[in-house]
Amino acid sequence: MTEARFKKAVDQLEGIAEDMYDQMDKGKIPNMKIPVRSKSNIKFSRKHHVWKMGKSMGVRSAKKLDGAYMLLRTLHMMEFIEDMIKNRRSSTLREMYYISEGWENAKFSAQNESDKLAEDLEAVTGCMREDFKLRPEEDGARVIGNITIEEVNRKGEKKKINCRDDVGDSGYGIPYNIEKDKIKFKSVDVDLIIAIETGGMFDRLVENGFDERANALLVHLKGQPARSTRRFIKRLNEESNVPVAVFTDGDPWSFRIFASVAYGAIKTAYISEYLATPTTEYVGITASDILNYELPTDKLTEQDKNALKAELSDPRFKNQFWKSEIELMLEINKKAEQQALAKYGLDFVTDTYLPEKLGEMGLM
Repeated sequence: MTEARFKKAVDQLEGIAEDMYDQMDKGKIPNMKIPVRSKSNIKFSRKHHVWKMGKSMGVRSAKKLDGAYMLLRTLHMMEFIEDMIKNRRSSTLREMYYISEGWENAKFSAQNESDKLAEDLEAVTGCMREDFKLRPEEDGARVIGNITIEEVNRKGEKKKINCRDDVGDSGYGIPYNIEKDKIKFKSVDVDLIIAIETGGMFDRLVENGFDERANALLVHLKGQPARSTRRFIKRLNEESNVPVAVFTDGDPWSFRIFASVAYGAIKTAYISEYLATPTTEYVGITASDILNYELPTDKLTEQDKNALKAELSDPRFKNQFWKSEIELMLEINKKAEQQALAKYGLDFVTDTYLPEKLGEMGLM
């Protein structure tokens, strides 16, 4: 399994290099076709309920100096990735940026350039950066609940960990690579996954024992969730048929956190089928909650208002629930945090709010 993934990555990268070599061998100026990664080339698949990359392609050519430099960087990066796979090493995205300092004219001027090129290679090859041995600076989020995983440690040994009984209050930390060769779900004794935006609310639910009361796996999203966090949730949902609910603040940016878990993000539309969990339910703060629970609020900023208006035309928020809640939030001109529920005491969120919300959905 592992070797097959890495072999596919190497084969795909070598294919790109061979294609450029063939072009030069025929006396042509080398170029590389790359899917256009912009909002105009992103389509919402109503069949799969995720963002998908369209068919528009761009051409990166050595005809111009900037294009020639990018192709040179591409070749250097592909060689670097192949060397890592061959030598069983890995690199952070930040390290790869600094590695390029040794590439002379091909070095990057900023890390966002190297990050974008790594994403381009994902889009072209159909592989994920984990297959390239590239990892972010931080791992995924932390989880607490009665599931037992088998993780391969750095010595290649398989270790079983129960994510409730074998961890402390901070929970089990999701590694950057959670593919089956690294992580296996050995037993899953939870009825629900609750993905929580903020660390404070995650800790509140843990302290109140809500993982046991709701027989749930609690997942701290750490704001906009890392790819490994979304992949972990998707795998658990698909492999063990565990429903997912996202619990966030009540503002346009938190709505987008839900959308990235449920339907995928525009930036990573080319791998949405690996990251998005379309059956995800929303149990976060809504405009209706602000009124019904008389929650403490802040006024919407102009940026908030513009984001809400943009969401009204976003296919991910097309159903009547989202249309009504977004329009109501604009009307009342208010937003609220998860922690605003503490107005009614530290136990209100676990004694009243979540049981009511989850109960309405048949999840508790």
